[in-house]
Amino acid sequence: MNETLRTIAKRRSIRKFEEKQISASELQAILDAGLQAPSGHNDQSWYFSVIQDQKLIKELSDGSKAEMQKMPVPWIADLGKNENLNIYYKAPTVIIVAAKKSAVSPLPDVCAAIQNLLLAAASLNIGSCWIGFAKFYFTAPERNAKAGIPEDYEVHYAVALGYMLPGQKLEPPARKYKEYYRIIK
Repeated sequence: MNETLRTIAKRRSIRKFEEKQISASELQAILDAGLQAPSGHNDQSWYFSVIQDQKLIKELSDGSKAEMQKMPVPWIADLGKNENLNIYYKAPTVIIVAAKKSAVSPLPDVCAAIQNLLLAAASLNIGSCWIGFAKFYFTAPERNAKAGIPEDYEVHYAVALGYMLPGQKLEPPARKYKEYYRIIK
């Protein structure tokens, strides 16, 4: 198996991080990988805002949780009420991922970029987790400036990054279905 396939197979969502910040060169390599993602009509519509200020990360987490509490979906509202939850898992680095509102395919664009970010982090033995709850904070567009997001962009997700604490489960989860694909010849 080649190195790319090994990295894909070993990547897992990590939710426990060391407090130590990842190095600038590792962060740059991860960001560069995200920028290499494909995008619809080559719009390259993504925008990454890297946040390493722990007070701001907590503020963004608390703001998302406050918005989650207003959701009509009970499990989301309940998570928002969890005082112990930090939606970024206290990661030392968080990348807020946004896309141009005017792009042809902003959501697939950011998803492709995020997958590249996650795989690059795994290749460097850096833990990562794709954060869907991040967007709740940004439901009020005026909050974009707090995280350095330009006005004409919409936040979709975030990625938490950091060195993994030892002892985390890194085995692949059980697959839910017996057949995931079919080859027709």
